[in-house]
Amino acid sequence: MADYYDLLGVSKNADGDTLKRAYRRLARQYHPDINKDPGAEDRFKEIGRAYEVLGDPQTRATYDQFGEAGLGGAAGMPDMGDMGGFADLFETFFSGFGGASGSPGRSQRRGPQQGEDLRYDLTIDFDQAVFGKEREIKIPHLETCDSCRGSGAKAGSGPTTCSTCGGAGQVRRATRTPFGSFTQVAECPACNGSGQLISDPCGSCSGKGVQQVRKKLRINIPAGVDTGTRLRISGEGNAGMRGGPTGDLYVFLKVKNHPRLRRDGLNVLSEVNVSYLQAILGDTIEVETVDGPITVEIPVGTQPNAVLTLENKGIPKLGNPVARGNQKISVFVQLPTRITDEEKKLLEDLAGYHSARGPQHHHHKSGLFSRLFGQKG
Repeated sequence: MADYYDLLGVSKNADGDTLKRAYRRLARQYHPDINKDPGAEDRFKEIGRAYEVLGDPQTRATYDQFGEAGLGGAAGMPDMGDMGGFADLFETFFSGFGGASGSPGRSQRRGPQQGEDLRYDLTIDFDQAVFGKEREIKIPHLETCDSCRGSGAKAGSGPTTCSTCGGAGQVRRATRTPFGSFTQVAECPACNGSGQLISDPCGSCSGKGVQQVRKKLRINIPAGVDTGTRLRISGEGNAGMRGGPTGDLYVFLKVKNHPRLRRDGLNVLSEVNVSYLQAILGDTIEVETVDGPITVEIPVGTQPNAVLTLENKGIPKLGNPVARGNQKISVFVQLPTRITDEEKKLLEDLAGYHSARGPQHHHHKSGLFSRLFGQKG
């Protein structure tokens, strides 16, 4: 015999509520009216036996001490009061079949049903995410059949009352469980709970009342969206059944990477390379922004890895595009690996000029040159 705790998927110190939840979940999963796989009924019975033993403190204590052999045939039915009410338990079992008689779920199943929501994944360019864009997409979804106006019946005819359930949409069925035989109210298999049958179905939709249609939609992508942003387009999901409302369409966005710009929240990050002379003397260079190329001043004496900030050149705030982040430009200073003799002479003169202004003249000249170019001068 398999370990009862393993059968229920709980630890040996699980409390009563944990045992009950595990049993409900597994019993519904393996119930023979729900699960038609071979062996499902046997598994259902094993789960019932495990809960019968572990759900009672006395039999559980015996099982913990002696295992299955210690129980013999003495394990009896759990007390209804001690176990917390099995009416609720069996309502959980058959919630997929309508639950107990008169439950709210039954009237909803027979009446109008809302159409399903749909998901559409859309990839957009970096600049489209920054400033927004109107895009056209094509989505397959269910629409109410024009020929029968959603009734499912051919024009001139209509649904008839289901003879199996008499229009109630429900039938009573006897179900055997480890705790005895119970009569449950379940959805009528002939009419699927609708209480009506279509004897002369519509030829356009085969009696379904809905048709698969590929529809073009123009959607407005607002400024400031990012990967993972979800746009809701109301009423563009699947059509509802029996006059129910239409579902919604959810568009999930994925933004392509930009080759030179990166996003960090509302800020844009970029990099520029300048020569050591530009860093020392300063310069005006052209940089790329989301608004296009602009000229930026490199201040005199810019240090390697300095960050220049361009205010209001970042990403517009979603829902408030007037508010924008900044662009942060990391400055990388490039040192030459080779220089001409004339350049070398000028740099040596410069190094000598600086070293002559301080002590230890002969050490400063070679030391500065070495730091600049990584070699002795």
